[in-house]
Amino acid sequence: MPRIGDIELPDFPLLLAPMEDVSDPPFRALCKEQGADVVYTEFISSEGLIRDAAKSTMKLDIYEKERPVGIQIFGAEMDSMLQAIEIVEASKPDIIDINFGCPVKKVVCKNAGAGILRDIPLMVKLTEAMVKHTHLPVTVKTRLGWDSDSIKIVEVAERLQDVGIAAISIHGRTRVQMYKGQADWGPIAEVKNNPRMHIPVFGNGDVDTPEMAVKMRDEYGLDGAMIGRASIGYPWFFNEVKHFFKTGTHKAPPTLEERVEAARRHLQMSIDWKGEKLGVFETRRHYTNYFKGIPNFKEYRMKMVTSDESKDVFDAFDEVLEVFSHHEFV
Repeated sequence: MPRIGDIELPDFPLLLAPMEDVSDPPFRALCKEQGADVVYTEFISSEGLIRDAAKSTMKLDIYEKERPVGIQIFGAEMDSMLQAIEIVEASKPDIIDINFGCPVKKVVCKNAGAGILRDIPLMVKLTEAMVKHTHLPVTVKTRLGWDSDSIKIVEVAERLQDVGIAAISIHGRTRVQMYKGQADWGPIAEVKNNPRMHIPVFGNGDVDTPEMAVKMRDEYGLDGAMIGRASIGYPWFFNEVKHFFKTGTHKAPPTLEERVEAARRHLQMSIDWKGEKLGVFETRRHYTNYFKGIPNFKEYRMKMVTSDESKDVFDAFDEVLEVFSHHEFV
């Protein structure tokens, strides 16, 4: 059984990836209910925390029902990251995760996220200082390397382990690839197969069917899968993977009623958490997947993603139930 510090996990756990404007408390709650074993917050800027920026501090909200939960921070300045750890500890997460993988330009240009992959000694030094600065288990999320000519992930993972991280999640792409092309899990398997590694090694990237999760487990021998894009607007993905592990068969997809109910709860929780305006706006990206596979759905989707009033969106959900009540998902 893999462990992160003192946290015992099931065989081949499924982790909800930290995703900006996606992995917020309402969405994490839905994923947890549907079988996610560990959930992570959206990534939080260490500089933003220190400046007490409202957007950053709001992301520290965590709730008992979502444990074990990790708070993910990013940055490249030693003092800021150490101060951020103290602020994060006050929220009492189970895990602190360092983002060394975000490929977005505004993060990378500050040497943070995947930008630090160009300076491995700094990456190791920063990690070591953070591990020493907290009693909580520290984990790392990263990529294979900066580009295809600089993939040193086996050595990098070992060095991070040696300075005390409790687990590592590796996205099977380089920074240069962004999200294009296929994820390559081969180098992640090399990390796992390194006889000196003893911490859990989780794979990330392109786990978008139960079969891919089985492949990651059985062919690549990894300790668990971190799920990102496949879960957006589809929290059922975690349970579907677990069902497939147990039975070798596909779980029936959620019914229309279950989809509407989840979308409705998601929107309501978002409004309760961040207010009407942001709640309506930030839930929009999920609706395409909540209702994927319904023919002639465009008119209703447009209502959901263009309305600024939650009442209009809730009304659209009701209409969908009436109009498509006989639709079968396969």
